[in-house]
Amino acid sequence: MVIVGGGIAGLAVAKTLIEGGLNAEITVVTQNPHYFAGPSRPLLLTNEQSLDRIVRGYEEVAQKVKVAVGTVYAVNPEERKVKYVGGYTSHGGAGELSYDYLVLAPGVVLDGSGIAGYAENRGNVANVYDPGRISVLNNRVWSAERGTVVVYAPKVPYRCAPAPTETALLIDAVLRYRGVRDKFKIVHIDANDKTQPPVIADVVSQIYAKAGIELVTNQEIVEIGKNYVVTKSGERYQYDILALLEPNRAPKFVEEAGLGKTWIEVRSPQDLRHPKFDDVLAAGDAAGLPLPKNQEIAYESALFAANKILEMEGLTYRASVQYAFLGWAYVGNQEGRLESYAVMFGLDFTTQPPKPQKDPQPKTDYTKAKDRWEQSYLRQLFGY
Repeated sequence: MVIVGGGIAGLAVAKTLIEGGLNAEITVVTQNPHYFAGPSRPLLLTNEQSLDRIVRGYEEVAQKVKVAVGTVYAVNPEERKVKYVGGYTSHGGAGELSYDYLVLAPGVVLDGSGIAGYAENRGNVANVYDPGRISVLNNRVWSAERGTVVVYAPKVPYRCAPAPTETALLIDAVLRYRGVRDKFKIVHIDANDKTQPPVIADVVSQIYAKAGIELVTNQEIVEIGKNYVVTKSGERYQYDILALLEPNRAPKFVEEAGLGKTWIEVRSPQDLRHPKFDDVLAAGDAAGLPLPKNQEIAYESALFAANKILEMEGLTYRASVQYAFLGWAYVGNQEGRLESYAVMFGLDFTTQPPKPQKDPQPKTDYTKAKDRWEQSYLRQLFGY
């Protein structure tokens, strides 16, 4: 049994299979020797979060499953083989794994290759998704004295729907705390017709208006220059700080293996087997689901994937699961304090159309609730 991806989805599959009594050697292939939790990453901008609280190693996980550190570059579903390269220095190089079942949960790739000038100006691009780029963005926001900040959200689907609005509002909060907000212009350019998730778009719009953040919707960024971006309509926006999220896709090996193009093909949200291969399943953000890409959906898809394997193996255990979630979006603090508020939202996909819910009132209690929720996942899956 091979699981590609050592994140929430991959480890949830492994944990559920063990709980279900699957008698198999389970190997998890993880690209990095550590895991960097996602939901509270934006708070690294305001220094309300710290890396030591959201980074985990795999040493406790390795007590229950095999952990191979490396980057998967090829899958051969006909021969049931996975090839990877890299790993710890002591056993680096190329590796190959055979499987009876393969679960692909590799997460997403941020792909800016379709934006003119991206390769030449990538050093100007920061966001809240990668540790280094968050650090760069933090440094720029805390050190700049004046200028224009451009925040960009690509077309959906992308991982963590509210992340771009959280980025804009937390940058706003830092600048207010520093007492320099009046020297900055913040522009949020969004390729979608409204900010994401749509259920709280009206709430975000009101908070943006109060904060003085300019919102431009239905505009893709098609070009990046040294200090400007250009949208599909030809509008040019100058920037001093650029917080741009690239379009998301599955890793390239998925397409090369014939398992999907942008995303890994699945039979349905509940049956996560590939349409052509009973022994290849997908879970998490890289799966081609008609659902948001967030931690809760990633976890729930993993339970569906594990349940299907247990069913195929004739085991009776089933994890209780349905697609429904509550989430919290950071909205910063316009009072000049580094004490971020958040708003609550949710979607229940067990009904059609999906039933939304929200509390438009920003609260610090929601920020704390998001932290407790994230920490509970880390303890459950990483052992601490």
